[in-house]
Amino acid sequence: MTGLREIFIRACAAFMVLSGVSSLATAAPDVSNPVAVEAFVDGVVYPTMRMNHSPSGVVAVMKGGEIIFSKGYGYIDVEKRTPVDPATSLFRPGSISKLFTWVSVMQMVEQGKLDLDVDVNRYLKKFQLKDSWPGQPVTLRHILTHTAGFEDGFLGYLIIDDPTRIVPLSESLASHQPVRVNAPGEHTAYSNWGTALAGLIVANVSGLEFNAYIQKNIFDVLGMRHSSFVEPLPPALDVNMAKAYDYEAGKYIEKNYEIVSNFGPAGAAAASAHDMVLFARALMNGGADGDKRILKPETLQQMLDEGFAHDDRVRGMGLGFLKRRFGPDGFNNFGHDGATTKFLSHFGMSLKEDVMLFSSFSGPGARQVHEAFVQGFYDEFFPREVPALTPPADFADRAQRYAGTYHSWRNNFSKMEAIFRPMGEMKVVPMPDDTLLIGEKRYVEVEKNLFRQTDDYARVAFQENDQGEVTGFVLDGLGVMQFFRPSVSETMAFNGILVGLSVVLFVGILLRLAYQWTTYRTLQGRAKSLYHATLLVAAANILFLVFCGLGVSGGLSELMHGVPGLLKFSLIFPLLATLAALYHLYQSVQLWRQADGSSLWARLRYNIVTVAALFMVWFYASWNLLGFQYFS
Repeated sequence: MTGLREIFIRACAAFMVLSGVSSLATAAPDVSNPVAVEAFVDGVVYPTMRMNHSPSGVVAVMKGGEIIFSKGYGYIDVEKRTPVDPATSLFRPGSISKLFTWVSVMQMVEQGKLDLDVDVNRYLKKFQLKDSWPGQPVTLRHILTHTAGFEDGFLGYLIIDDPTRIVPLSESLASHQPVRVNAPGEHTAYSNWGTALAGLIVANVSGLEFNAYIQKNIFDVLGMRHSSFVEPLPPALDVNMAKAYDYEAGKYIEKNYEIVSNFGPAGAAAASAHDMVLFARALMNGGADGDKRILKPETLQQMLDEGFAHDDRVRGMGLGFLKRRFGPDGFNNFGHDGATTKFLSHFGMSLKEDVMLFSSFSGPGARQVHEAFVQGFYDEFFPREVPALTPPADFADRAQRYAGTYHSWRNNFSKMEAIFRPMGEMKVVPMPDDTLLIGEKRYVEVEKNLFRQTDDYARVAFQENDQGEVTGFVLDGLGVMQFFRPSVSETMAFNGILVGLSVVLFVGILLRLAYQWTTYRTLQGRAKSLYHATLLVAAANILFLVFCGLGVSGGLSELMHGVPGLLKFSLIFPLLATLAALYHLYQSVQLWRQADGSSLWARLRYNIVTVAALFMVWFYASWNLLGFQYFS
């Protein structure tokens, strides 16, 4: 009888999730009821993992300091059919690792060994931060709130798959120091490098290597026996590690263990779900699990109360903790999410409800499972009313001030990977029904510069300068994600249209050569020189695009592991294209200066090619594609 009841509950939960039925229609199920929790989790996770080829996953729910539910899904080893065990199976929590780094920083603040508000150069031994903003040093408070002003970066070095490339943390940070694009304390931009720097400072001041410090002062204290920052994993833990897989041609393909050691404090951890419960129990109980203490209660409260927010109406950062938007007002979810190229994880807590959720999923479908499950869980067990909104009658009068293209400050500005910046831009478009389309969601104005999603409780707060001009926006629950207005010349539309037109022109030139090969062979003197100049311009630009495209075709994982050889090779062609453009400009000027019987149309045609060639030179220079501008 009980078995039939559980099957019925699971079926109902699955139907409600998949059909989008709101949990507000009835009272929210009790998160303390393991049967209800399992029914909901199974109803979401099983079908979503299956549909999206996620080979392994784990979920743990704690309420009142006790594990209400923990369950593994799939296999840590697909070939051996080794099932996931939430007590012993290790997953990669990605940036959730940062919470261990922040706790270690605050442990040393408690001991008086670190000060959150002094220049971090005081704690560095082998290199110093460049004095990009004289009189405005970077502090640990800036680093904990991701407001230090660092640009972001990943190309060729952030996550590797070859253990022989591991170098000491100080060496890695010194050789990959990012540009400080903003003064500290002004803008939020998530920084893996900054977090790794905090870990290095802990190591420098404590006298312990960072991994050893975490092991001794957090893992060992809390009894987290299935957790480690060491890469590759020690053999005793590696046997329980959920393997990383891709899915190709109908089967799972095992990939190498992802190595983050060169920036380890930012994301190198591997941990079991039950170990994350131990960590959460301490964080939610004033820094201690029974007599096992890692922080003082007042320190944890400081980490929650202090931080940074661009607008008090949307949740920003604590000191290291992300304040998330899940749940009703007062739920106050805090914690962190984390991703590697093969795992996606969530770690969220609420002191008011005394509840914790940890989940981690692997494989190519990890994101789809994560996105279906995490918000669905909070909406199911901690629902929030979403009242219908009517747009203000006069919104159309000011809608255009928000319209435009926005880029995230979490981007690169000084290396060739800056080219990825416009690819992640966000568009804001006023709609006829007096809503704003931000990305793919519609929002309604609820206060000045504050908008709420029409069918959800997500919020966006726009920012303006002293002249009342809108300069950017921040998202509720993503305090490390701030967007700004780029110049028109930095947008995808501007670059895409002009590059596209130039490419069409260059392809046309090569096709014309094939069509007029006989005529080309009869050309002599200046006519042939002009034709050669045009062919050089077209060939150099087309070859760059071809080899660059082939170089990035391996996807994000390959780009993180190393700069592909074809991508490096492609950078020869912008240099050649620049020389070809200057040569073409010279020949075009000579064509106008010296009458040689060429028609007006022929001269204009050469000028059009010159303009396209010079535009491409500007394009390469603007996006750091002239030269070999990447971390080797």
